[in-house]
Amino acid sequence: QVQLVESGGGLVQPGGSLRLSCAASGRIFSTDRMAWYRQAPGKGRELVAVFTTSSGGTNYAASVRGRFTLSRDSAKNAVYLQMSELKHEDTAVYYCYASVKAELNSPTLGYWGQGTQVTVSL
Repeated sequence: QVQLVESGGGLVQPGGSLRLSCAASGRIFSTDRMAWYRQAPGKGRELVAVFTTSSGGTNYAASVRGRFTLSRDSAKNAVYLQMSELKHEDTAVYYCYASVKAELNSPTLGYWGQGTQVTVSL
């Protein structure tokens, strides 16, 4: 079993910055994708940023490109989201996601964190 624990959410004024952290623990042989999603009130969950190990690349939603930066510490199985120039519309619950193989020949399974609230307001 794999657990993802997020931290770093909170209340910030428009134009401010926050850094989210997510640490994965448990039986982990490898991770393929580590990502951040968000869900605003009354809306569906949307992808914010994703790092894919197989390609070594990071992709961002158009709405956050240039403002948010995903980084990763593979040794710690951790992923971070540095958010800058925050806007009201960035208010949401942010979820960490990881696709994980427990062993070499195990299937790749997806796991979610519990979510952390980010509120952008005066």
